[in-house]
Amino acid sequence: MTLAELIERTAARFAAASLFYGHGTDNPRDEAAWLVVRALGLAFDTDLKRAASAADAERVERLAARRIDERMPVAYLLKEAWLAGQWFYVDERVLIARRAVRRVLDLCTGSGCLAILAARAFPAAELDAVDISPAALAIARKNVAHHGLGRRVHLRRSDLFAALGTARYDLILTNPPYVSAPAMGALPAEYRHEPRVALAGGADGLAFVARILAGAPARLEPDGLLICEVGDARRAVERRFARLQLAWPKPEVFTFKSAKIPSARRRPASRAAGAR
Repeated sequence: MTLAELIERTAARFAAASLFYGHGTDNPRDEAAWLVVRALGLAFDTDLKRAASAADAERVERLAARRIDERMPVAYLLKEAWLAGQWFYVDERVLIARRAVRRVLDLCTGSGCLAILAARAFPAAELDAVDISPAALAIARKNVAHHGLGRRVHLRRSDLFAALGTARYDLILTNPPYVSAPAMGALPAEYRHEPRVALAGGADGLAFVARILAGAPARLEPDGLLICEVGDARRAVERRFARLQLAWPKPEVFTFKSAKIPSARRRPASRAAGAR
């Protein structure tokens, strides 16, 4: 059996299993090619006419079975993701790097730290960093300048999405106010030095989270991702937004993925495995 035949056999199994793709590929054949080639320690430009040994086929079979039975992303199976042509180690402790991120929004940016980190992580991306507080934006401006990112990180005063027009994003990051009214009353003195506007999230702490979730679908590109911190409010979020399919990469952080649109209207996807 050649590598090409092993890829096609694996792709047929993936297609029959109705898997979801979105961690580096968008179809069964590319997913199978990534699994076969990299599981065998080969380069992506390997000649697929070369023979695959029985041991090779057995290794691929074991991984393909886990991909199907456990719905485990290939990136986690292989402990690798690819972004902008570069290899990165990944496992289930971190999110998988995805197709090229072109536009990022940091809501409630505060000091601008998340926007700056995102600019470093996605060097080809343009970023909007917004906050309702002019004082916070003044601090963010200092930090953006210090890191030399003024051309890519655009600071805006906005009440969440209000001043952003019709802009859409591949990735939205947010650490909004999420402290509930009872918890605000019990804050230690040290926390009272922090700006109240950055902490108080209403009666149950979810006033801003609810607004963000309501507005995010119109602001995310197809298959875009929202990552939101909510501290110890996970149970409250799960109760209030039970109908949403939220994922929890960490107990205090959830992700929300925008719905796909029909394939005929989608932009061509990157062919690089693991890149978004």
